[in-house]
This record gives sequence, C-alpha cells and structure tokens, in this order.
Amino acid sequence: MTERKPPGVDFESWVDRQIRAAEARGEFERLPGAGEPLPRDVESTYDELWWVKRKMAREGFSVLPPALALRKEAEDALEAAYAAPSERIVRKIIGEVNDKIREMMFKPPPGPPLGKKPYDVEDVVRQWRERRAEQQPGGSPRSDV
Repeated sequence: MTERKPPGVDFESWVDRQIRAAEARGEFERLPGAGEPLPRDVESTYDELWWVKRKMAREGFSVLPPALALRKEAEDALEAAYAAPSERIVRKIIGEVNDKIREMMFKPPPGPPLGKKPYDVEDVVRQWRERRAEQQPGGSPRSDV
C-alpha cells in the first residue's frame, strides 16, 4: 500500500523516503535489467513510442491501420469462401466482408486508403464451383442456396 504524502512535507523528501523504504524492503534487488543501460536501436531515429512498440512486440500484439486490417480480413475471407462447404456459406462470407468494405469506402478512416472494392459475389461463387469441380472429378459441387 502506498503512503499518502502528508501535508506540509516537501515532495522531494517524501519521494526519497518512499524509495529508501522500498530499497530497505529489497523491492529493487531482482528487477530485470537493473543496473544496465536501456537498450537502444542505434540505426533509427528517436521514436517517442519506442517503449510501447517494444512491449507490444514482447507480448505478441500488432496494430495495423484499419484499412490494412480490412484488406487482410478481405483476403482471408476470400480464402475461407473458396474452402467453404456450400454455396450458401460462400455467399454469406463474401456478403459480410463486402458490407465492411462498403462501409469503409463511404467512411474512410485516417491512414492509408483501402484500395479495394467489394467482391463480385457471383464471380466468387463461379470460382468456388470451378475449384470444387476440379477437386471432385465426376461430381458436382454442392450448392445449398
């Protein structure tokens, strides 16, 4: 529990006292990287958010601008549609991603442009049928419309 700064006590002396008390309790003994200089990337210019980026990388997070994230989602949706078990599911997957693409086209977020238009559902269904026919010679693809 942290002590509150009592009224009338000089701030620096209060902070110093808190640090000394923590040292006495041994709270600074096993800190990772203690006594070592902060790592620096000497090849790049100074970035105020270096520590945020390093923490995100360490914890496996990544952040893409919304347009780039939607491009990736659209590519993944197309692959999922090609692998779908029925035409109805193909149409559902492409319809959902097309709705997101249209929304972003009409309300573009800051950052890079989307650079993508909605998929032609009938064209994707045609390609899905062709792929299914190639995978199942002699059979016809299931359409479940």
